[in-house]
Amino acid sequence: MSEIIPAHIPHPDDRPGWDEYFMEIARLISRRSTCLRRSVGAVLVRERRLLTTGYNGAPSGMAHCAETGCRRQARGVPSGERAEICRGLHAEQNAIIQAAFHGASIAGSSLYCTIQPCSICVKMLINAGIEEIVYEDGYPDPLADELLGEARIRVRRYEGGKRK
Repeated sequence: MSEIIPAHIPHPDDRPGWDEYFMEIARLISRRSTCLRRSVGAVLVRERRLLTTGYNGAPSGMAHCAETGCRRQARGVPSGERAEICRGLHAEQNAIIQAAFHGASIAGSSLYCTIQPCSICVKMLINAGIEEIVYEDGYPDPLADELLGEARIRVRRYEGGKRK
């Protein structure tokens, strides 16, 4: 006799694991990005509870790069360089800012991000008390790797694969 499962209740085997669940949310958040070069999403989680989200783009209420153009691209600046001339904030920065804005502690949380954080974001994540970083796509920043190792923050690459 086969098991009858109502259509509206997912079978336990079809439920995503926690990493997949939070990475899917980070991917969805990345779709709000206003950056012309790369869409990034970040989610801060503690005890399997979503605390804040962030995506990369211009500060709230300001013109997006789609309207003003990308300063780094116009100057031929390679990826990962001259972040100070970019109008936008990184997804990780926005997730931290949202926590501060709403008075939510993120100490002891995990970051799920569609890309490995840069050294600027890593310094902020260290000071915010983040204990773990789970990322999907790599980002070559030797200083970020060095700082994370010294801070003893757990770092894992999500290997669940992207859904098309």
